[in-house]
Amino acid sequence: MTSSEVAAQADTYARNAHYRRPWYWYDWANSAFVTTTGTVLFGPYITAVAKEAACPGGGDAACTTTLSLFGVPLSPGSVAPYTVTVATILAAIVLMFVGAVADRSPRPARLLGVFAWAGAAAASAMFFVAGANWRLGVVLMVLATVAFASSQAVYDSLLCRIAAPDERDTVSSRGWGLGYLGGGLLLALNLAFITVGDSIGVDQAMAARISMLSAGVWWAVFTIIPVVGMWRLRGVERPEVAREAGAVGGSLRQLRDTFGELRQFPQTMLFLLAYLFFNDGIQTVIGSASLYGSEELGFKTEQLMTLILMVQFVAFGGALLFGRVAGRFGAWRTILASLGLWSLAVAIAFFVPRGAFTTFMVLGVLIGLVLGGSQALSRSLYSQLIPKNREAEFFSFYQAMERGTSWFGTLTFGLVHQFTGSYRWAIIALLAFFVVGGFLLSRVDVRQGIVDAGNEVPRVV
Repeated sequence: MTSSEVAAQADTYARNAHYRRPWYWYDWANSAFVTTTGTVLFGPYITAVAKEAACPGGGDAACTTTLSLFGVPLSPGSVAPYTVTVATILAAIVLMFVGAVADRSPRPARLLGVFAWAGAAAASAMFFVAGANWRLGVVLMVLATVAFASSQAVYDSLLCRIAAPDERDTVSSRGWGLGYLGGGLLLALNLAFITVGDSIGVDQAMAARISMLSAGVWWAVFTIIPVVGMWRLRGVERPEVAREAGAVGGSLRQLRDTFGELRQFPQTMLFLLAYLFFNDGIQTVIGSASLYGSEELGFKTEQLMTLILMVQFVAFGGALLFGRVAGRFGAWRTILASLGLWSLAVAIAFFVPRGAFTTFMVLGVLIGLVLGGSQALSRSLYSQLIPKNREAEFFSFYQAMERGTSWFGTLTFGLVHQFTGSYRWAIIALLAFFVVGGFLLSRVDVRQGIVDAGNEVPRVV
């Protein structure tokens, strides 16, 4: 880049800096759904509903009856991970078009709101999943997850417009940190509600349904802040494409061009491949933690919510800590170190004895420390590897592999459980994702990738 181009970009970042505060709030808004519903309640709740459908009145007895969906036999214990798998496959298709449209949207905040409120509506409707109606829960979770991923693609792409390259690790980490605080606050309120539910005449199932409703409402209400706050942030104008092909046709042509252009960015492609593996491992561990704790280790819902709540607040500090570490050693090295710690955490989880809640809490501290940092820094590092003015489209590829949309990991977790009947073997199988992802990430030449994308190289890579 020439000195005049660098100066022009610096002016743009300075003008857009005031959008950072409302931008942070979308992490706060959607983390309620990710934490309360996606991480804690959906897995155990939909599993209980599926077991009731397979073995009515079975209580705590082992249920060996399978369910059927379009003629495919399903183990009740595998319904939750399979649901995420289906959601991800659908999201991977939808997101390709979302990115193309988002880059052309004159008001990205409006598009963010559309996807967010659609997801919040589906998340709120989880309240109506009761009895043996597991299929409704599957459909709603798929819709909420796809909408969440779509909104996140738009949201993440805006990082490139509001923060200079040297600031993105810090800005991204602050967003993730605020998200953990927001998700943790609602989780604390829901934990208190579930704990006292019996004393006020609300059973565990109804308390879980109300808690999932609260996550959807929280998501919808707090999305107002980023949508209103970033309403004047303009999108990228592409009039020449619009005149030739129209809005939809222009977006499809842009999408086709992006697939072709990816070959010109080999380091970006290698990073995406690495991210596919290690993030699938991270998301599957997060999404399956409550299922593993309840089914394999025998913990109660209140215990699991206490654990996840603790992880949320530790992750807040971890995100800020890793942001500072990245400022000194670079995001690439810091992420690699976090993957080593993730591998250690999965290995320890395999050996945690049934009922050993204190040991599981200690493991939760380790996960909390690396959780926020690994995710926040992956987002900021990827933002350096994509070409300017194509951020949303390239982030759509990223979001297809982002949190809540992993499918290799959840499919592996579900299949291993279905064939072995053990969640321990399912959790240890995820170790492969961190090992392969870490190896591929170690092969990424970050500096060359930034230069290939035509971006300014940060002070520390």
